[in-house]
Amino acid sequence: MKVNDPEAMPIEQWRPGVETRMLISARNGAAQLCMFEQWVAPGKGAPTHCHPVEEVLTVREGEAEMWLDQERMIVTAGQSLIVPTGRQHGFRNSGNVTLHLHAVLASPIFEATPEGATEMVRRWEAAST
Repeated sequence: MKVNDPEAMPIEQWRPGVETRMLISARNGAAQLCMFEQWVAPGKGAPTHCHPVEEVLTVREGEAEMWLDQERMIVTAGQSLIVPTGRQHGFRNSGNVTLHLHAVLASPIFEATPEGATEMVRRWEAAST
């Protein structure tokens, strides 16, 4: 049995105003999913992108404007958005305090294709042995 301690995981800055801590991924033994949390400054967020797997975004603190294709909604603390496979989506912190977000993807490796891009971004692959 392996217990992962979130405090032992580094916090990465993905882009200005967005800090991310990967909790579970292929890098620390997951075979079916990855789970991470983000802290997002007001007005910042994730530009439109898609994943080859389903994702669940849960707001822990604050509020986010989230979009799924052309539909936009405000998601507040305790609420979740299920993002189906391959759908264009993104979010921004629509409040005036730090947004704390929790995300789960149905893959142990984070893969995303930004809108308009031809290359997929990959993070947290299993460490080479």
